[in-house]
Amino acid sequence: MGLTTTTEMFKKAYEGGYAIGAFNVNNMEIIQGIMEAANEQNAPVILQVSAGARKYANPIYLKKLVEAAIECNKQAGRDIPVVLHLDHGPDFETCKACIDSGFTSVMIDGSKYSFEENVALTKKVVEYAHPRGVVVEAELGKLAGIEDDVNVDAKDAMYTDPDEAYRFVKETGCNSLAIAIGTSHGAYKFKGEAKLRFDILEEVSKRLPGFPIVLHGASSVPQEFVEMCNEYGGNIPGAKGVPEEMLRKAATMAVCKINIDSDIRLAMTANVRECFTKSPEVFDPRVYLGQARTAVKNMVAHKIVDVLGCNDKA
Repeated sequence: MGLTTTTEMFKKAYEGGYAIGAFNVNNMEIIQGIMEAANEQNAPVILQVSAGARKYANPIYLKKLVEAAIECNKQAGRDIPVVLHLDHGPDFETCKACIDSGFTSVMIDGSKYSFEENVALTKKVVEYAHPRGVVVEAELGKLAGIEDDVNVDAKDAMYTDPDEAYRFVKETGCNSLAIAIGTSHGAYKFKGEAKLRFDILEEVSKRLPGFPIVLHGASSVPQEFVEMCNEYGGNIPGAKGVPEEMLRKAATMAVCKINIDSDIRLAMTANVRECFTKSPEVFDPRVYLGQARTAVKNMVAHKIVDVLGCNDKA
């Protein structure tokens, strides 16, 4: 199976009470780690590319790396569904460029605009994407935190209004919707006790039965990697994510896609730091990046089985 869209993937996830992992990719080792885990767990997977990743690695490189991963799967007789998704598309032009280059899913993030402007922008992307067989994710509400070019102060964060969510989906024709229920971007998600507004999620799903909901800013920020980073020279005290049991609960409800980025960064960085500290003589990138790749694979496998519940769902 080559690249596919999220349509059938989300339908099965909604009905089956699980979610699909959308993992941010930035280089070859991350893609390899994610794909190895997904293959071993026989799980559908979404590989998503942010604006920062496009700037860092060039979209052509990233697209070819994903194509290489799929070709390796074909040669090995593997057949898991893979989606190539644009994460946080800032404007129509970026979405168009990704659609034209072969992405099967794009997100247009108009959450910084007024409701009416967000509707108009999303509808424009939908009208370009759908005739070309590409699905569209949109966002309503504002998540706090920092991710690449997305930076929202906590005081400007805003929960999604369920009534507006209904109107938005009906007026735009988007295929999935990222809502704000208390998650946030980055590694510092909660200062006190973690809290997600499951009541908002329930109200949205009542108004939009069967419609796929997306959670952004949903990394759990594993403390083992935080401690490992700090032990080997890092400085990220107080990093805290969304408890995994909350994500699992969301996955059994209307949430069909859960975005995971910070956890990948932490897994890689912690293991590179450990390698440099314990083996200062190492200067072969294949050694420390190989260790980091294995850490990404193990972390993603854990998410697939214990958090998302999408193992053996390919």
